[in-house]
Amino acid sequence: MELGARLKEYRTQLGLSQDDLAERVYVSRQTISAWENDKTYPDIHSLLMLSDLFRVSLDTLVKGDIEIMRKEVSQADIRGFRKDSIIFAVLFFIIAVSLTPLYKWLGIPGLIIWASLFVAELFFAGRVDQAKKQHDIHTYREITAFMNGEKLDSIEKEREKDKRRQQKYLFFAACGILAFTVSWFITTLLRG
Repeated sequence: MELGARLKEYRTQLGLSQDDLAERVYVSRQTISAWENDKTYPDIHSLLMLSDLFRVSLDTLVKGDIEIMRKEVSQADIRGFRKDSIIFAVLFFIIAVSLTPLYKWLGIPGLIIWASLFVAELFFAGRVDQAKKQHDIHTYREITAFMNGEKLDSIEKEREKDKRRQQKYLFFAACGILAFTVSWFITTLLRG
């Protein structure tokens, strides 16, 4: 980040030592050092005090850092979405293939294990859905663009919005088939 270099520059222009600056913004000298070396970032109260002390706007003080922080947040969102999506897919596969073996080998405790996996699957499905809503991504193309750190232009976005309704119908049909299959397996297991 650029803020550390900017803080050091403004501090030296005023002829202040790190100790002097620390006293004026009510932090320790180590905190000033950490800020100047980009190890930590000042909180909003400290940023306001620094901008007042240096007689620069807050925008000028943090210029460039805002965009860097946005990129870091975006990358963190992408990593989180990928991780949650992978966990969701793995749990989905395990749930799909494990019901019968768990019941045959373990009986009722096997069903409890399967139900626990199903609850975990629902949790990660909710996280993935929340991320999709937060970033307005619904179709496969929107999701892949997001995961690659790209954005669709407005025309492409409108085309993808038209596909959403069709994909929702397919999703509900797939969920219905899955629910029917799971119900059929459970019924078959409990009868046999």
